[in-house]
Amino acid sequence: MTEIKQSIITKVIAKRKSNTHKGNYGRILLIGGSENYGGAIIMAAEGALKSGAGLVSVACHSINLNALHARDPEVMYVDWRSSDLPQLIKNMDVIVCGPGLGATPFAQKLLLQLGQVVTNQQTLILDASALDLISQNRSLAPQNAKLVILTPHQMEWQRLSQIRIPYQTDAANLTALNKLFPGQNAILVLKSNHTKVYTSNKDVFVNPLGNPGMACGGMGDTLAGIIGGFTAQFGGNIDSVLAAVYLHSLAGDLIAKDEYVVQPTKISALLPKLMLKFVD
Repeated sequence: MTEIKQSIITKVIAKRKSNTHKGNYGRILLIGGSENYGGAIIMAAEGALKSGAGLVSVACHSINLNALHARDPEVMYVDWRSSDLPQLIKNMDVIVCGPGLGATPFAQKLLLQLGQVVTNQQTLILDASALDLISQNRSLAPQNAKLVILTPHQMEWQRLSQIRIPYQTDAANLTALNKLFPGQNAILVLKSNHTKVYTSNKDVFVNPLGNPGMACGGMGDTLAGIIGGFTAQFGGNIDSVLAAVYLHSLAGDLIAKDEYVVQPTKISALLPKLMLKFVD
């Protein structure tokens, strides 16, 4: 097991060149946000936006449009029932699916559709409801992405892997990851008080940061968005994921010095200034 070091942030975050545009920093689509869980997809989108993704789009229930644009007018919107969604998915570098998605038959249809159109040139991040849907029906697990990143908390991982929390050892988690996505490039970000990151190549990393003030709704949604933002900008690889995980907790620890509860939206708000400190 390898401890994630702060040096990973400097390694990953690159100074932006003058002659660039938004298309150079990644196109990301986030799918989720049902009638009752619009906040989840908005927080995930804000994590992607504030971590620097060039073009951020959200496919969600139309009831969330006003709240999304009032909060983050930079984010583009598409009704998740639109016939244009499959083509939009194909045009993306990174897709995040699951925050606030829900467990309805329509949510299952969206996940199935995603699996049918995602390509081997794309990074796919599966979070929250998407993972629960796959735990109920393994055939919903997309198999074609270039890189699949799973971001469950321990109970979601229990449902998906069938490994009870006390028995979620490194060996058991690695075996389950490769069983879920055989022969694929896959990464598991297993969220806990000290998050662990596993790769299909059997690497194990542990995040030394984090604090109990981060035990707050929306924290995982925000992390999924930040991972999406980093992989969109800096490449779909383990270093981008590790840097995102570390930076998320670093921001949380800085906020916790002055506040008892760490709001996920405050983590996102801190990212642009914090990232700048790590640019050579």
